[in-house]
Amino acid sequence: QVQLVESGGGLVQAGGSLRLTCAASGRTISRDCMGWFRQAPGKEREFVAAIMWSGGSTYVEDPVKGRFTISRDNAKNTVSLQMNSLKPEDTAVYYCAADYNRPLGLGIPTEAYEYDAWGQGTPVTVSS
Repeated sequence: QVQLVESGGGLVQAGGSLRLTCAASGRTISRDCMGWFRQAPGKEREFVAAIMWSGGSTYVEDPVKGRFTISRDNAKNTVSLQMNSLKPEDTAVYYCAADYNRPLGLGIPTEAYEYDAWGQGTPVTVSS
């Protein structure tokens, strides 16, 4: 079982940037698909972005496309989410998740049930 710990959240003004990092321990995530989800107050958890283990295949949801970038460093066992041009509607708790050993042929998982492990989340607040 992998342990995932997110960091980098905080309070930022609209238009600002934050970089979230998810550090994994307990096992390597080098063969896992890694995803980011977020949950705003009173709303359901929603998919944000994911990156396959090779790093060559990524997917970013439309609301954040062009503003958020997902990346990974398998040597450091980390995955990051660079968030630029933040908007108040990006305010949420952001969660990192791992889909163990996902075969490349299955594509990018975008549903929460497809992931095997979750971090505790890091809050992001964007003020207007």
